[in-house]
Amino acid sequence: MLLVLVFGGIFLTMLAALSSFVLTQNHAQDFTRARAESFDIAEAGLEYYRWFLSHFPGNTQDGTGHPGPYSVTYTDPEGGVLGTYTLSITSNNACGSVQSINVSSTGVATDTPGVSTTLVARYAAPSVAAYSYIVNSSVWAGADRIINGPYHSNGGIRMDGTVNAPISSSLSTWDCTSNFGCSPEQKTAPGVVGSGGNQTLWSFPTPQIDFAGIAANFTSLKTTAQASGIYLPRFSSGNSQSAAYHKGYHLIFNADGTLTVREVTNVNTLSNVYPVDGSSGYTDDYTLIGNEAAYKTYTIPTNCGLIFVEDNTWVEGVIPSKVTLVVANVTNTGVTPNVVLHGNITYASADGSDGLTIIGAHDILIAPDSPTNMTLNGTFIAQSGAFGRNYYYYPSGGCNGLYEPRGTLTILGTTVSNLRTGTAWVNGCGNGSNAGYQTRVDAFDRQNSTNPPPFTPTTSTQWQFVDWQQQQ
Repeated sequence: MLLVLVFGGIFLTMLAALSSFVLTQNHAQDFTRARAESFDIAEAGLEYYRWFLSHFPGNTQDGTGHPGPYSVTYTDPEGGVLGTYTLSITSNNACGSVQSINVSSTGVATDTPGVSTTLVARYAAPSVAAYSYIVNSSVWAGADRIINGPYHSNGGIRMDGTVNAPISSSLSTWDCTSNFGCSPEQKTAPGVVGSGGNQTLWSFPTPQIDFAGIAANFTSLKTTAQASGIYLPRFSSGNSQSAAYHKGYHLIFNADGTLTVREVTNVNTLSNVYPVDGSSGYTDDYTLIGNEAAYKTYTIPTNCGLIFVEDNTWVEGVIPSKVTLVVANVTNTGVTPNVVLHGNITYASADGSDGLTIIGAHDILIAPDSPTNMTLNGTFIAQSGAFGRNYYYYPSGGCNGLYEPRGTLTILGTTVSNLRTGTAWVNGCGNGSNAGYQTRVDAFDRQNSTNPPPFTPTTSTQWQFVDWQQQQ
């Protein structure tokens, strides 16, 4: 009897433990199934509203005419009710137009009402800010380059730098000359060629990015800036042969939400400077500020961070919000103002609430007296010209530190250039030493890639989910 009681107790204990384990596993499987069902239902909600927006662009009220949230019954293929998804839709507006739409979908299965999953997505046209570089010409990325983010050229690419993202060329072959580091010349070089690492990330040929398609409508942007943003008319005068032609404005962004504007009344002419795009021989450079005078301080509108300037524009400072700066002249025929990056450009906050897009009708250049170690945050678009820094070996007497050489250039964001880019000059200081920036680090801005400043050019007219994540 004693043995029966002892072994009976052991058996009952083991049976209870086993039963508890089986029940726990059953509950866990039920919960996992419920989570999977609620996830699928929530995803169906996102897909439904993507379909709805493709048929009714900009409609954030599910066709009801009143604000949400909106609860929709979800039916399985056999006709039974599987659950419901609840949609919350908000639009991101700037300057009176919709820039993107946020969709939140919470799914719940009918048989497990206590378990839900929420998915959030942003619906917009994909922007150029999803790239680190987009160039409409052949380009050379040197060995000092560290590139974090997609890099695309409609021409050929000589890639000697370190890359951690796709590198794509639209050409299957191209003529890689000594200007791109190919010695001897390779007349049928692969679309991407060079000594850079991670070559499995190289791809060619790939479809071109249409520069005509991403071009900004300057006339429309000017009208919008005059109505809701900040507009600066031409301050310079005359044609390109006159000294007055190279005047303009110096814009200094402040973390408190204001913009300090100075008039550039005189520039110092630097002779025998080689242009970044190599389109001509040594020429004169007009990017060095000689004298300036106080003009005005603006408060950047919170509902329309658009600034339109019809003159040469020097830029620096701390960006306090989502701001788009457009530099173009649509009033005076033959006037092609440039953008000059005079100093560091950083964001007041690193949480994605701040961002800068500069759209220049011509060149976007880094000043000769730029910081030795320079930081640039933003999307920089040279629509018909080039982005970069000219070669300033002359007339400063060589690489004596006045203009050459420079240290490290860090760009967080995107560079879009119609012509060849460049911020360093191989052996520019002689004896194997480069001119320009000795180390260059490029990384696309993940937060601004899906939520860029207003009117940032897009790479497609088709809206899509540019961001997608599970909230809970």
